[in-house]
Amino acid sequence: MEGNAKNVRLLTNRQLDQIRSSFPLRVQWLCWALKAGTSLLQRSDGTINRRLMAWLLWCLMPSVPANDKPRHGVYTKDAVIDHVNGVWVRLFVPVQENGNEREVLPVVVYFHGGGFSMLSAAQQLYDEFCRRLAKRRRVVVVSVEYRLAPEHKFPAAYDDCFAALTWLQSHAGRGFLPRNADVSRCFLMGDSAGGNIVHHVGCRVAEKMDDLRPVRILGHVLIQPFFGGEERTLSEKNLKDVPLITLEYCDWFWRAFLPAGASRDHSAANVMGPNSPDILAVHLPPSLVVIGGIDILRDRQLLYMEYLKKMKKEAELLFYESAFHGFFAMPYPLSSQFLDDISNFMNRL
Repeated sequence: MEGNAKNVRLLTNRQLDQIRSSFPLRVQWLCWALKAGTSLLQRSDGTINRRLMAWLLWCLMPSVPANDKPRHGVYTKDAVIDHVNGVWVRLFVPVQENGNEREVLPVVVYFHGGGFSMLSAAQQLYDEFCRRLAKRRRVVVVSVEYRLAPEHKFPAAYDDCFAALTWLQSHAGRGFLPRNADVSRCFLMGDSAGGNIVHHVGCRVAEKMDDLRPVRILGHVLIQPFFGGEERTLSEKNLKDVPLITLEYCDWFWRAFLPAGASRDHSAANVMGPNSPDILAVHLPPSLVVIGGIDILRDRQLLYMEYLKKMKKEAELLFYESAFHGFFAMPYPLSSQFLDDISNFMNRL
């Protein structure tokens, strides 16, 4: 852990240059390619060029199939949970270690990022991250493939991800999950837009927890969550030319996802704003909020931390000063430390 909310600071341009120059070449190239590719995919009319996106992702991070043969100590399999809407999940199961047949594994339900409009649970980037998470943390990971905007606007992503939890409840003892998966020890985890989904689905779960038994959520892990608002924050205004995302991209993602005519103060984006429901009486589990120092979304995430505290919720901050948006899934030294840090949070619960 590299700090807390009290000593978070904006870096100088020189410090930013030094951090950028320290990135491995593979990371620098991938960040540049993803950033450049995004600008080509987003049309000014609010639609997205899916054909071009499929080609770019095939070049940069192709989709990979599930594999029931263990690779790096983890096997995977897919299941469709909603045939009408095409929602499915990918299961990551670590193989037994040292013949420990009595090992009981918690369950992580994972929501991928991509601005509600891009990427997939099948992408190599997420397949590898969830595989590492399952093996290092000794958990069963259920990664959700939800419908994307702008074809499917708010609240489609939230509905699909909540549906994954109801599916998990109904299939807890039906053979798809391994016998040693303990759905009474679940965590909701997601990055970027997926972190936003953790908040909204988590609030919905808290209000309907009795209906989801035996599924029980012990904690939330929000990795660089994607929140928005009409008023610009300092990091949105001052952090320029940082890896992976720009303010223009973020604005486009919100236009693609939110209802027609809605502003960024819509409750989906500005969860701390005047249009959002009061969560003071909502019984949320402890949250871990992961923030990167060179992420333009950083200040909104810090505001979210303050909001949770104001709402009397238990929350911890995991701050990495030299982390960019999406660092955790890249071949970057901090990504290994990150897995250890979130393991510590989960172990305490």
